[in-house]
Amino acid sequence: MILYIKRGCPWCIEAEQWLRGHGVAYTAMNVLADREAFSRMKAISGQTKAPVLVTEDNRVLADFGIDQLPKFLGSR
Repeated sequence: MILYIKRGCPWCIEAEQWLRGHGVAYTAMNVLADREAFSRMKAISGQTKAPVLVTEDNRVLADFGIDQLPKFLGSR
């Protein structure tokens, strides 16, 4: 899984804490430090807000709160 984040973003911090706390493996891509990652996030999600989570099967959850993660990931 890839989690597109912006460092310092409170929603991104919560998302990372939730994923780690539930044992979900992911790779964080800081879109503020990596222009290519920002471009990919924008192309994938159609917007510039973070966090954006992309699963291995290319499902996308964009600009979300942690309350959306259990349903999106299948009740982890």
